[in-house]
This record gives sequence, structure tokens and C-alpha cells, in this order.
Amino acid sequence: MPRPVKPGFSTRAIHVGQEPDPATGAVVPPIYQTTTYAQEDLGVHRGYDYSRAANPTRQMLETNLASLEGGTSAIAFASGMAAFTALMTHFRSGDHFIISENVYGGTYRALTQVFNRFGLASSWVDMTKPEPFLAAVEPSTKAIILESPTNPMMSLTDIAQFSSLARERGLLTIVDNTFMTPYCQRPLELGADVVYHSTTKYLCGHSDVIGGVVITSDSRLAADLAFIQKSLGAVPSPFDCWLTLRSLKTLAVRMERHNHNALQLAHFLDGHPNVSRVYFPGLKDHPQYDLALKQQRTPDGQPAFGGMISFETGSRENARKIARALKVFTLAESLGGVESLVNHPVTMTHASVPREQRESFGLTEGLLRLSVGIEDLADLQADLEGALGA
Repeated sequence: MPRPVKPGFSTRAIHVGQEPDPATGAVVPPIYQTTTYAQEDLGVHRGYDYSRAANPTRQMLETNLASLEGGTSAIAFASGMAAFTALMTHFRSGDHFIISENVYGGTYRALTQVFNRFGLASSWVDMTKPEPFLAAVEPSTKAIILESPTNPMMSLTDIAQFSSLARERGLLTIVDNTFMTPYCQRPLELGADVVYHSTTKYLCGHSDVIGGVVITSDSRLAADLAFIQKSLGAVPSPFDCWLTLRSLKTLAVRMERHNHNALQLAHFLDGHPNVSRVYFPGLKDHPQYDLALKQQRTPDGQPAFGGMISFETGSRENARKIARALKVFTLAESLGGVESLVNHPVTMTHASVPREQRESFGLTEGLLRLSVGIEDLADLQADLEGALGA
């Protein structure tokens, strides 16, 4: 068999940036758990002087993540919101952004309660079709910020189409790819300029690390973000970087199981009499099922719908009863871990979004969001069946 020109996704996840240690031959590179570095003379060092500015373990992680997303540069941060903050710091007072109307509540909170203090303005529009976006463009607009699928309503944006429209107008396209991961969707290949993640979620995948990353192939933007990283200092620890690198080695096999379990559970929920609606791009009655088939693909071209499901229970009390009755699914914030979680967005992840705005895009008191883990499918389905019967 001829050797591929570019190594496959899993090969890169395991090896890029993680070559055996040249000093000892250790297959797993060491953790450079240090704050400072010996210098040979005044101003003479080996590329490292202080770990806020640069750390070998962090650079390994950045090299790996850039490869997986298909970018040339990755800049790692202490959390997903730190990564988003660094992106916003790149812009100037008076700049305007157009954003998916349904995004993570922390993104909404940061833009409406923090960055607005510094003169950054935002418009929130339906990004499932281009007309609202085009109508929202102003002379001061600098970027569009997308989630696809959105959190928690699972609406999709045609990343290739919107990236093209944005480029024609001189705008950057920024995509939060946390839900999908580069295993299931690669926005840079679809034309986006910037991808960011909460690496806390699927990339780490074990609910034991907080982290974030921004990835781009724009060298000027990457240089500025690296300067912001060094200057503002929201960097991850070497140990957290090492743990994330360890987890990335199994990203492909974990995502395969997340995808499989979620698709089967979505079909189960879709047929249950106590569920009025299921939001999942892998169901054929999802309004953007065809778009999901087009842009959500594994590296070998198979459809990928992710591990997140939202469903409507009819009322807050119903949602409460179901969440309390679940045994395998844990009621908790966050997502993307190997263990299954259930979330009530109105009181948890989206509590900072005003009720009127939540309801405008369908986020009700009765909505529950599932992060489907990699447990045995039969156990997960039995858990949901028992809780829905409650």
C-alpha cells in the first residue's frame, strides 16, 4: 500500500508534537513543569526564558491541535472563555460583531456584560440563512462568530457559504467548534478564518482539565494572539497541557463512540411519547439534516452528528423529574466527557441569557440537553427510559 502524502487523523493525534524525548528516548514526552529557564549569558537562552511566554509542553499541545484542525498556528489558553477573551482583545473599541442568536450562555454574558464596556458591539441573528446576517452588516462590522451546531438548540450554519459571504465583505469568520471537534468538522477547510475550542470538553474528554485554544492559518492574527497570550497571561499549566495531549491520542475512538451512542439515543427519544421534540442534526426531520451530511464529516468522509442531544419535555417540572430520576446520566454543567451528563440550560449554561431572548429561539423551561458519553448504549437507553417513565 502506498504511503499517504499526509498522515491520517489518528496518526497525527498520537504523534504530531509528541515525538520521543531525544534526551532519554521516553516515548511519552516529559512535562516541563517549570516557571523559568537557565540562561547562558545576558539575553542568551535556548528559546525559553519564562513559562508564561513559552513552555515546551504547551508548544507540543499547540502543534498537535493546529495539525488536527488544519491550521498553521494554535494558541492555547487557560479556558475556552480565556481563548474567546483573547480573540476579542484582538479587536478595537467601536468594532461590531454578528453572532449566532443561540450560543453558549457564557459567550452571551461576556459580550453583553463585559466587552460592551470597552465599546465592542454585537448583533444576534438567525444564522441558519444568510439574509439576517447580510441585513445586520454595518460599516464597523469586523467579524461573524458562529456556533454550528448551536448550544443547545442544535441549529446549523453553512460554514462554507457564510465564510464566503463574510470574506466578500472583508469580515473574519470565527467558529466555535467545541461541539464537533476536528474529528467531526473542520471549519478552516470550509473557509473559516479562525476556530476556537473549550478544550475542557471533547478534546480533553475526561472532565479533569480546564482549557481553551484558538487555531488559525492567518499569520498576522496568530502573531497578535501569541502576543496577547504572553502579555495577558491566561495560559494553561504544563500539566494541563500534558493531560490534554494524552487525551487527544484517543479523540478519534472516543468520538466514534459518542457519535454512535448519540445517534441511537436520538432515535429512541424521537419515538418516545413523553418527548415532544428532539433537536439532533442526525435525525432526518432536522431542518438542516442535508447540511449536516455535507459539512459534518469524519476524516474518512463518514457522516458525523456529534454527541449532543437536546429534547423538549413540556415543562420545567417534567425536566426536573427526569433529571432527578436519571442514574447513569449525571446532572451537571459542561459536556464532552466520557461520562454522560444531563443539563437544564435555563438554570445552568444559559441562565445569563434573558428569558425573552431564550424563548425567541425556542429555549424553554422544559428543555434538557444531553452530553452522551461512551458507556454501554443499553445502559444509557435504559436510564432514559426509566427516567421518562417517571
